[in-house]
Amino acid sequence: MQITVEFSGGLETAFDGNKKHVLDVPEGSSVNWLLHHMVETLMPDHKREEGKNIFLQDESVRPGVLVLINDSDWELEGEDQYILQPRDVIIFASTLHGG
Repeated sequence: MQITVEFSGGLETAFDGNKKHVLDVPEGSSVNWLLHHMVETLMPDHKREEGKNIFLQDESVRPGVLVLINDSDWELEGEDQYILQPRDVIIFASTLHGG
């Protein structure tokens, strides 16, 4: 099934600058599965360790990264346990800015 994943707020740099990805994922996949899948398949090898550090913490999304599932806060949808549905749009937006 297809879903769309979007990155903003600088997170796209960890994914080779690509802000939008249309992915085929197995039915029954959770957001937790998606997080690890994205690190392994969308992050370039040379950026994987750095990208993982700005994106994940303790096997989940780092604090300061807003996650929206179909424009709804993922906390209302079950966070990383949410089971992905066809045509879902998952947005990862960093709210942290360097200075």
